[in-house]
Formats: sequence, structure tokens, C-alpha cells
Amino acid sequence: MTESFDADWLELREPADARARSIALALALSRALPARPRLLDLGAGTGSLFRWLAPILNRPQAWTLVDADVTLIEFAFDTIADRAVSVGFEVSAPNKRTLLVHTPSGAWRVDGLVRDLADAPDGLPLDRADAVACTALCDLVSRPWVARMAGALRLPFYSALNVVGSARFLPPHPADGTVARGFERDQGRDKGFAGRALGAGATRAMAAAFRTEGFVVRTAPSPWRIGASETRMLTQLASGHASAALARAPRARRAIQGWATARTAQARRGTLRAIVGHADLLALPPARAR
Repeated sequence: MTESFDADWLELREPADARARSIALALALSRALPARPRLLDLGAGTGSLFRWLAPILNRPQAWTLVDADVTLIEFAFDTIADRAVSVGFEVSAPNKRTLLVHTPSGAWRVDGLVRDLADAPDGLPLDRADAVACTALCDLVSRPWVARMAGALRLPFYSALNVVGSARFLPPHPADGTVARGFERDQGRDKGFAGRALGAGATRAMAAAFRTEGFVVRTAPSPWRIGASETRMLTQLASGHASAALARAPRARRAIQGWATARTAQARRGTLRAIVGHADLLALPPARAR
């Protein structure tokens, strides 16, 4: 079973994700798509990519949200409907698996598909898609997974918010290096995709794999910039880094726990900030590259 994340964390990170994603690559993807595009969103979670990208596409479109966790897909449907209504759009549900958001630019259709992505692209309806997209997925997968995906696709592939191995918590702390090294080691463990996770090497590995298959690849930085007022996000981020580091460096327990205590206190006082490096990638088949 592939690694999954709870809805609370995915909801908490959504504003940071939205600020970070590259608008330029999203617009390039939009230009490469047909008038009524169909997108396959892998590891869709709570549907945050749909909520960000659908208004940028700004035309009739159909999305299939793919996730191994049916509760996340249900949460996504509820959240999409609530957000749509809050901005004045009408929402209808022709069946239990489909949601329609009625906007001035046309209907946005959303379907859900429960799939474990460990064996992807096997089992995915690629013949009914115009693009494959994902957020914060490809740093979890293995090199063979990326190679299979690149070899199977003849569609645009858009992968947002892949970690690049640089996370800075400010102000500096003496144990920053210890925590960073432990966290980086944890990023490389097998996350359920039949091999070592790519972690900070994800963007480079994807770019190489898709270029080998003839795709034109573009990348863009998409760092999280977490301000001092985002107390919950900073607290969760520091806690996650400390837990991951401790799992890989138990002998440094005292230093890591001291770091976590200090960072939590700083977050509560409003004196902590963080910058977490990510990169977005867009791979276009030659016929779609413009």
C-alpha cells in the first residue's frame, strides 16, 4: 500500500501549495490542451489541484480524481462543492460518483476513481484523458515508476510541488543540519512504490525519463514561503521534519527533540518562518509542445 496523508494536513497545506505553484507552467499546460480537456489527477487527495487549476483552464473540463483513499475522494467532493457554492457557482450531482460545477465558462465535471498507484500507469484510464497531473506525488515514487509512466504516456504530464531538498527554518538553530540530514534520509525510504523514493531527485529523474521518450520538458521553482503568522502550518511542518529525522537518526534524539521544542515555541511566538524548496515540471509530447 502506498503512503497516504490525512485530510487535515492536506487542507492545512493548500494555501501554501496555491501560492507556490508556477503559473507559467500551468498556462503552458492549458495551451497544450484541447477546448474541453480531460485531466487525470493522480494522488488527488482533497482535490486542491482541481481547485487551483480549474479556474486557470477556465473552460469546460472533466477531471478524474484518483486516490487510494476513498475517504479523501469523498472529502474532495464535499470541499469542491462547498467552495463552488461559496463563490456563487451552482453544483449538481447526477450520480454518487460525479459532481458538476456550473460556471460562467462552462461545466466542470469531477469524477472519483479509487486506485492504489503503486502499479501505475497500469489500471489508469489513459485512453480517456488529455493530460496526467499530480501534486506532491513524484518525490514519493521510485525511478522504475517514473520510467513506466514516461514510457506509457503520449499525453502532457504535469507534476507540481516536488521537493528539491532545501528546507530552511528561520532564524537558524544549531541542530538544523542534524534535522535536515535525518529528514533527507527519510525522504529516500520506500513509500510503497516498489523502490527507493526519489525525494529531492524527483524533478531531475522525471526530466531525464521524459526527455528520453522525446518529450519537451520545462521546470520551474515553486518554493513554499511560510510566514510567521501561519502558526499551525509552521508547527506541523517542524513536527513532521523532527519526526522523520528522529526515525532515521535515533542517536541524535536529544538534539532533534530540542530543535522541535525550540521551533514550536518560536512558531507560537510568531518568530519562526520557513522556506521549503519545490519544483514544478511539465512534460509535453513533441506534437503538443509550443
